[in-house]
Amino acid sequence: MSNDLRDKRPEPVEPKKPSRQILEHEILEGADALDRPVGGLFLSGLSAGLDIGFSPFLMAVVWTLSEKTMSQPVGRLLVANMYSIGFIFVVLGRTELFTEQTTLAVMPVLNGRATPAALARLWFIVYIANLTGAAAIALLIVQVGPALGVIDSRAFGELALTLTDHPSSVVFASAVLAGWLMGLMSWLVAASRDTISQIVLVWLIATVIGLGRLHHVVVKK
Repeated sequence: MSNDLRDKRPEPVEPKKPSRQILEHEILEGADALDRPVGGLFLSGLSAGLDIGFSPFLMAVVWTLSEKTMSQPVGRLLVANMYSIGFIFVVLGRTELFTEQTTLAVMPVLNGRATPAALARLWFIVYIANLTGAAAIALLIVQVGPALGVIDSRAFGELALTLTDHPSSVVFASAVLAGWLMGLMSWLVAASRDTISQIVLVWLIATVIGLGRLHHVVVKK
């Protein structure tokens, strides 16, 4: 066989990860988070809260740019795409976001490798840290965005109204769907084989949450 034919042979395709391997990876990730010291866990959760703040920041910027120049459906689609940016930062930076822990941290408990008390400790620390970081970045955004002229202050009210103007039962059901998607995101990211695949998966699922205006416990507080 000639060298030219050998050079044209397709590269071997890396086999897909079996579901058992993905599950074991998820359990180990959750167990590692449960074992982290309080200080490291809080700082990681604080960083995630700060990182996720770039989602509403860019959503407000795009709303401002598209509000008078584009049709409403196109504007909504662009705003929803910006929702994924903060999640990409969090996932690639491997910081602790509360909704990720609803899947990862439960698995070691169900597997018998951790206790419910350890799970409650993790959830409490990460939740408080996420909200602290999100509140800090939100305070900065509402000051800096309008001052720079990149955000119309009306954007904050319009974006918030789409989330708050619902009865409690609708908000709860919406949060269930968002949590389901976040759990799916965690599983698919673990199943992916490279960083580009992870970015695409995070973008896809987070955009679904943003376009559907589903309620996320940290971003949409």
